[in-house]
Formats: sequence, structure tokens, C-alpha cells
Amino acid sequence: MVEGAEGAANRVADAAGDADARADEGRGVVRFWRWIARPRGEYRVAVPEDTRAQLARGWLHLALAAIIGAGVYSILLVVSRTPGLAGLFPVENFFRVALVVHVDLSVLVWFVAIGGMYWSINSTPRWTPLGWTAFALTVAGTGLLAAAPFVQHAAPVMANYVPVLDGAVFLTGLAAIAAGMVLLVLRGMVAVPRVGTRLDGAAALRFGLNSSVVATAIALAAFAWSWLDVPRGLEGKAYYELLFWGGGHVLQFTWTLLMMVSWLWLASAIGAPVPLTPRVAVLLFAVALVSVFLTPVIYLAYAVPSVEHYRLLTWLMRFGGGLAMLPLTLAVLVALVSARTTDESQRPLRAALATSLLLFSAGGLIGFLITGANVRIPAHYHGSIVGITLAFMGAVYHLLPRLGYRAPIGRLATWQPYVYGGGQLLHVAGLLWSGGYGVQRKVAGSEQVLRSTGEVIGMGFMGFGGLVAIVGGVLFLVVVIRSMAGGRRHR
Repeated sequence: MVEGAEGAANRVADAAGDADARADEGRGVVRFWRWIARPRGEYRVAVPEDTRAQLARGWLHLALAAIIGAGVYSILLVVSRTPGLAGLFPVENFFRVALVVHVDLSVLVWFVAIGGMYWSINSTPRWTPLGWTAFALTVAGTGLLAAAPFVQHAAPVMANYVPVLDGAVFLTGLAAIAAGMVLLVLRGMVAVPRVGTRLDGAAALRFGLNSSVVATAIALAAFAWSWLDVPRGLEGKAYYELLFWGGGHVLQFTWTLLMMVSWLWLASAIGAPVPLTPRVAVLLFAVALVSVFLTPVIYLAYAVPSVEHYRLLTWLMRFGGGLAMLPLTLAVLVALVSARTTDESQRPLRAALATSLLLFSAGGLIGFLITGANVRIPAHYHGSIVGITLAFMGAVYHLLPRLGYRAPIGRLATWQPYVYGGGQLLHVAGLLWSGGYGVQRKVAGSEQVLRSTGEVIGMGFMGFGGLVAIVGGVLFLVVVIRSMAGGRRHR
């Protein structure tokens, strides 16, 4: 009897111990979850009111000019690839010329200008004249890029990331933009604000912006390294493809980091608490940045013309970027779904954030479906790039009143991201559909050789979606210019 009582007592004690252990484990899980996901503070950065704001406004104006120029060329692009309309233009030549300028204005200049705006806001007042010099060089280079097709006949080279017109005017403009980027990054590193030891939402965003400056510096170093390592005997596409491949890949990390910043900032702006603490946000920014630091290793291990160099940079972008993007995308999506937007001024921001998440995710998923050199490749990068562009459009809407302009409100501002994003989604879907039939990329008109009804339907969707997207782009300009035309106001 005594032994039985002792055994029962031991079993009770063991059960109590197990319960305490499970309770401790549960409390540990809760603490860990709170450390990861409990919203703490808002993801916002204070916009200065001194010369840094003036510099940010200058970069914003350049971004709008780049969108206007890209829009003009995009009209010619879409018409040149739409069945039934392609014969209106001398496609074989003008399509490629228009494509070169459109891509460089809508991706390179637009993104650099948005980066300049962000980095000017996130800076100390030091070395402001250097910032204005960087701005002036970039403006001059952009003007030469846009004017090059009309002042000099040059062969279009459809290199990835930075297509070129192989002539002195265009290349001089490209060199001026590169010089402006060098000075812009230099000031970004010299005038970098302190993140601080106590991490809050603002500090996390500053860390993300600082990381994007570092990524851009490595991208510029990669361009220079490739220029030194590419054989001088190469000509045309082979030369420019090798020249821009490494730096172009690294720049994608810059744009992605800036998009991550925009997502978090927009989520806070619409009152949607993101289930990520600033510590975890910084960790995600750091993961993307660490991937960038592998670039010099690749350059040291393999020569630029080697197959290994080509493949490793591709894998770096594919896997390094995804490690940070998946958890952040899910967190922002949860915040967006749970938020209830009642303020009219928040609706355009919510629309931009929602469409940005959709397009960027679609582009990422399409990347896993690519087989061969067909139009699934532009479907992939159109989705990703447009996702970044929509995030930047939302950021512009949010920053307009903080830079002294009127806030964009009304149905036009709310519907603009849906029109632009919806058109681009149709454009991407048409390219994805046509890619399944093997329609080749970077060709137009009779060169497309559309053999079946399915191919014609797919490219028709592509053309219609592109036209709708152009309308959405025009609406963005109308909304922003109308806000600016309302006059500067004192904050």
C-alpha cells in the first residue's frame, strides 16, 4: 500500500513537472512570437524641411520626366507588337530603338530618381552641393538618352538590364548618369544618418535605405570590374551583355530593398500594423544585403566572360532576394488584409500597396515557369518591375504632402493603381500565354511569326493590357501634376 501511494505521488509529481515544462515552453513560444511579430512602433521616416527637401523634390521631378518620356516610347512599343497595328510603323528598326529608350527611362532613370529622392530624405545636411551635382549630371544624361534617337542614327543593342544605342550621344548620356549615380552614392555614404542602438520603425527603415545605398555602390563596382575584365575584341550585344550583366543583377537588390522600405512605410501610412518587429525587419534587410556581398567573391572566382560567372550571378539574384522577400510579403499581406481604411487620403496608398504585392508576387512565380528564350522572360521581369514601380508610385503619393504639395485624393488617385496594375497584369498574362507557344522575345511585327490563333490571342491580350497600362501611367502623371499644380503649401 505504501509503495502504491508513493508511486501515485511520483506520477502526480511527474505530471506536474511535465505541465510546468509545457507551460514554460508555451511561454517561450509566446515570447519568441512577440519578439518576431508583435507590431512595435510605426515604419515612418521624418521628412526634413531644409535643402534636403528641395533636393528630394528635384529628384521627384526627374522621376516624373522619366515616366513621361518612357510613356511616349511605350505607346510606340505596344502598337508595334499588337497584331493588326504593327504595320503602321517601320517595326524592325524603330521597335528596337523605342524599346531601348523606353527600358532605360522606365527602369534605370525612374528607379535612380526615386532612389535619389529617398536617399535625400534619409540624409544629413552634409555635402548637399555634391547631391545637386549628382542630380545635374543625371538630368543631363537623361536628356541625351531621350534625344539620342532623333539626333544620331545608332544601332540598338538589346542587352539585358541596360540596352543601348551604340552611338556617341546615347553612350555619353549613359556615362553622365553613371557619374551622377557615383556622386549620389558617395553622398549617401558620407551623409548617412545614424540608425541608433534602440531599434524602432524609423530606424529599421533607415537601415533599409542605407542598405540600398551600399547595394548600389557594389553594383557600380561590378560595372567597373566588368568594364575592365570584358575582352576589348568583343562587339555589339556580346560586349554589352557581359558589361552590364553583373552590375545589373546587383541593382535588382537595390530596387528590391527600396520596395521593401516602401511597403513597410505604406502599410504604416494606411494604419495597417505589420506583424514584424523592427528587429526582424532589420534582419530581413540584412539578409538581402548579405547576398550582395557575395558579388565580389563571384568576380574573384570566375572571369566575367565565363559561364560560371553568368550562372552564379543569376542564382544569387534568384535565391538571395527570395530569402528576404517571402516573409516580408506575407507579413505585409496580413497587415493589408486586416486593415480597415476609412481616411480618403489613405485609399490611393492602399491601392498602390495591394497592386504592388500582386504584381511582384506574380512576377516571382512566373520566374519558376521560364523555359527557353521566349516571352515568358519579359512576363517575369515585367511583373517584378511593375510591382516595384507601383510601390514607388504609392510612395510618391504618400510623400507629396510631406514635400510641400497637396495630397492626392479622389477617385482618380484611388483608381490609378488598379488601372495601371490591371493593365500590366493583362500584359503579363498575354506574354505568359504566348510564351507557352514559344513566341520569341525582343522581336515584333513579322519577326514574331505568330502561327496559331492562340499565339495571336495571347499577343492581343499583351497589346490590350499594355494600352490599359499606358492609360494608368498617364493617370499617375495627371494625379501627381495636379497635386503639384495646386501650389506649394507650408508644412
